[in-house]
Parts: sequence; structure tokens; C-alpha cells
Amino acid sequence: MSRLFGAYVIVDWSAAEGKKTGESSVWIGVAKRDVRFRLTYEAHNPATRAEAVTLLKTILADLHKRGDRIFLGFTFALGFPRGTASALKLEGTPWEAMRDFVLKNIVDKADNTNNRFAVAAKFNRLTTDEAWPFWGAPKSQAQKWLSTLKPDSFGNFPELRLTDEATHHLPKLAQARSLWQMHGAGVAGGQTFLGLPAVKAIKDTLGDKAKIWPFETGFGALNDAALEGINTVIAEVHPPMFSGTPEPLEVKDATQVRLTATAFAERDDKGELGALFAAPKALSEADLNTVQTEEGWILGL
Repeated sequence: MSRLFGAYVIVDWSAAEGKKTGESSVWIGVAKRDVRFRLTYEAHNPATRAEAVTLLKTILADLHKRGDRIFLGFTFALGFPRGTASALKLEGTPWEAMRDFVLKNIVDKADNTNNRFAVAAKFNRLTTDEAWPFWGAPKSQAQKWLSTLKPDSFGNFPELRLTDEATHHLPKLAQARSLWQMHGAGVAGGQTFLGLPAVKAIKDTLGDKAKIWPFETGFGALNDAALEGINTVIAEVHPPMFSGTPEPLEVKDATQVRLTATAFAERDDKGELGALFAAPKALSEADLNTVQTEEGWILGL
């Protein structure tokens, strides 16, 4: 049985302020096969998000020159909770509309300083005129439209995306956090705000040969025929789903990226990876539409 991909690149993003390596920084893991088709692995730890985007472009270009089709997994959400685009009265497909809102508003400088808290406050001001649904900020960034504390209610907004809810059968530490949280442990919202511009930059470089699952591919088990003309499939991944032993002196983020990359490679070796791209089971037709057009889904969940 032929493998779908020749390389598996996993990117653990970071909302760090200032240059940072080690724990809670950007990690890029690359699992690929050597000339004897043995799986090899290498890790990269760029100090800023700007450096990470430049490095990613180089890594992907080198892999494509080898003739590899690439699976590219990002560890942040590629879509926002249902209702966000409509609350802002944005036109078009919700996931694209929200991505464009982020791209228009986020400023992420080369030294990692950024305005993510101001953008969260702007969303709150435009939608509820209160300090919710986004919450969480250092005291220095708190203001009328963004609090340091979690709100008592999210109003008509769901606290979690459907895919985040589906992680709650996992151990507590492996459960996905709410995208509304902008500061503190997890910082899911902050990583998404700062990660979506990176995905767009990569997509712009690769053109139509790169597709985002499930937004641009739809749901369906993948095979070589379905991937005709596609050299990169981009998806959201959730490293806490994969367990294993850390290498000596390996920080937690590096371990998770390595385990995730090798897990998808091993699934592909067994001919099991393509099936993961099919529609999640037990979702209604309406929920499937929400996932495919707005919220996205975690691959393999």
C-alpha cells in the first residue's frame, strides 16, 4: 500500500512576547524518509514567529524539491467558534472572513511584540460592547473590553468549538482549551490570532497546490486520486492526543511535536492515515456544515 505523504511537518506555535527558544516557543518537527525509506526526524526551534515562517518556507521548498507530498499540521485552531463571523457582520465563508479579520487587525513585529490583546478587545467591543467573549490579559493590557478574569457567561457564543468539546473524553490535561482565552496557561486564542497569518503566508507561497482540511478539501477519506495536483495538506492537530517518552533533556513542546509527527507517519505506513480525513462520526448534518465552513476540526480526533 502506497503512502500518501513523503514528509510530515508539525508546527507548535507560540504567543511569546519577545525572542524565545526552549519551552513555550515555536517548535517545528520534520519527519521524512531517507533514500532507504527509513523514517528520520529533525527539530527546529526558531526564536521568533517571523523566523519560523521563513524557515518553514525553506523546509517545505526543500521537501517539495525531493518530490515529497507534505502533511503540514499546526497546533492552533484554523477556525473560530460558530457565530463569530456573523457577530461581526462579515460577508463570505465564515472561516475565511474571520481569517481576513485577523489578518487586517493583527500586528506581529519581527521581535515578537504584537497587539493580540487589542484585537481581542476590538472584537468584544464590536460584538458585545462588554469584556467578553474574549478574556484574559495581563493587568497592563486589561481595559473596558478585555478583562484579566474569565466572564461568568459567553452569552450566545459557545465556550468551545465542536471539535474542542470532542476532546473532553481525553484526560483533563489533554483536553482542548477555549479559543476565547487570550492569556495564561494554554493561550489558545492568542496562538490562533498569531498563527493564522503564518498559515496565510505559507499558503500564498505554495498556491493552489496546498489545501486546508476540511475547509478547502471537504470531508472524505484521502487517497492518491483525491490528492491529484495537491502537494501539501494543511490541518489542525492536537499533540496531547499522542503519548510517548521524552528524549533526554527534551522540553515538553519538543517532545509533543516529535511524537505527533512520528504518529502520523506511522499511521501512513500502515495505510490508516487517509481515513482520518473523513467526516467525524456522530455529528449532525448541520454540525458538519459548521465544522467545514467555520470552526474546523482536529485531525484524528
